[in-house]
Amino acid sequence: MTFVQKPYRDFNTYLRGLFGCRVQKITVDAGLTCPNRDGKVRYGGCIYCNERGSGTGEGKILSIRQQLEKGKKILGKKYKAKKFLAYFQSFSNTYAPLDRLKAMYAEALDVSDIVGLTIGTRPDCVSEEVLDLISGYKKSHLVWMEYGLQSAHDRTLQKINRGHTVKDFVDAVERTRLRDLPICVHIILGLPGENREDILGTARFLARMDIQAVKIHLLYVIRGTKLHEMYKKREYHCLNRETYIELVCDFLAFLPPHVIIQRLTGDPHREELIAPKWALDKRHNLSSIKEHLKHYEMYQGKFYSEDKVL
Repeated sequence: MTFVQKPYRDFNTYLRGLFGCRVQKITVDAGLTCPNRDGKVRYGGCIYCNERGSGTGEGKILSIRQQLEKGKKILGKKYKAKKFLAYFQSFSNTYAPLDRLKAMYAEALDVSDIVGLTIGTRPDCVSEEVLDLISGYKKSHLVWMEYGLQSAHDRTLQKINRGHTVKDFVDAVERTRLRDLPICVHIILGLPGENREDILGTARFLARMDIQAVKIHLLYVIRGTKLHEMYKKREYHCLNRETYIELVCDFLAFLPPHVIIQRLTGDPHREELIAPKWALDKRHNLSSIKEHLKHYEMYQGKFYSEDKVL
């Protein structure tokens, strides 16, 4: 198979095809929380999540508009981006009263050069009313839903204190796609107790789902989390770089070619990261993934067919 650019379908190319220019996501912290932290589902959150909920913490000091204006200046200069997506990332961004959600999204879309919304949330936090609200924006803007699945195995979800099931995810996907909203799914490689077959089982599961994009993350240890405690007690061991690279490439091979790959690894905050330290070298990690794909003649969809996943 010959590739003009990359051996997988990347998000930047997709966005450039829609808007004819570089489009960049701006991370927004809306100051929300999660039902897995406030007691509605459970307490404490997922074992890898800290009090910032994978976000910037700026929601406590800056409005949504201020965060977006700041992001436009930085990312416009860095990437020469001309259009932007407001990415509601921290915690669960559909977990609030409908009026508050409506005000949040409207504030973001009122900022110039914001061409759409990307809404990160949990599959157990999307009521019919919330999905109806969000689907209304797609008439004039690009709108994506991002659901954290992490693993297609309920035993793993229970182990990481996720607080929802695979069935909850399937239900959310079905209801979201009824409204023709595109879905990006987050998965994590290196979760406690999972081996290669478990990880590729998640890839096979996603290959059968009506999803439009995937984000692949490395499980890294953040200071002050339950996972940090497990790591100190030697109850958890991080993946090494070589294993992670192999797993990412194999995972891609099981995904359908039409699925957009929005991420191949994460971006830990340097001051919070405990391990593995190699996770900080994103440029090297991405180049190593591409080299591995090329060397072994791997590509997205290699092990996928419409009739079955090999």
